[in-house]
Amino acid sequence: MISQSLMLTGIYLFPSNPHPSSSQTFPVFPFFSSLLPPQRMALLGFLLVGILSTVSSVNGYNGGWTNAHATFYGGGDASGTMGGACGYGNLYSQGYGTNTAALSTALFDNGLSCGACFELRCVNDPQWCLPGTIVVTATNFCPPGGWCDAPNQHFDLSQPVFEHIAQYRAGIVPVAYRRVACRKSGGIRFTINGHSYFNLVLVTNVGGAGDVHAVSIKGSRTAWQPMSRNWGQNWQSNSYLNGQSLSFRVVTSDGRAVVSFNAAPAGWSFGQTFTGGQFR
Repeated sequence: MISQSLMLTGIYLFPSNPHPSSSQTFPVFPFFSSLLPPQRMALLGFLLVGILSTVSSVNGYNGGWTNAHATFYGGGDASGTMGGACGYGNLYSQGYGTNTAALSTALFDNGLSCGACFELRCVNDPQWCLPGTIVVTATNFCPPGGWCDAPNQHFDLSQPVFEHIAQYRAGIVPVAYRRVACRKSGGIRFTINGHSYFNLVLVTNVGGAGDVHAVSIKGSRTAWQPMSRNWGQNWQSNSYLNGQSLSFRVVTSDGRAVVSFNAAPAGWSFGQTFTGGQFR
């Protein structure tokens, strides 16, 4: 497995060459080479600040807090949170644990928010609130009905993580939340399901923005092909890819991308999981 990405100030760029070398470069401003070293440094500093500010704004990481409400479900061991509308299945084995949330319609975005991470704190209810914050990953959909009706912004948390910010007896509490970067251990995981001419790839354990908005696949004998989102974070290709090593390009909501070359060897089988690169 080889994972490679080319990055300039936090934005990943991919050349048309399907097998880029680590030494491949890209042209920059034509006048840059004519500047004196102090002028170059000043220009780079200006551009870096501007780009990082823009990326931070787009990501929404650690930005302002937004008001919402939170409830809980799934029981004391969170067993009732398994499965769900994002398709992650067993949240324990997938590495999400109990720090998970089902999102209301206003936040779920028809499944595109699956994998996004949020920091929450209980606010404005001293009777029930506990100090501190939690970070949860969106793994499920809270269907309309009561607090999850649109346009309410609502988090239905696993019971164990809810009890880190509020007392069990509260039932429902006001919270403030904000998007944060997802911190994941290891690389992005690709679980290949389906059958010949129907490759259904579940993408999990995604760092950075966390919410995958586009996936492409490449067999060792094919060009890059965009995949369509089937449901949750299950991505579909109808190409015949048996017997080929598989590479994946994953793009998250902030526009950043990671390419995992030859993540799955030529001898892969349906039902297997393979690990690729990761957002840093």
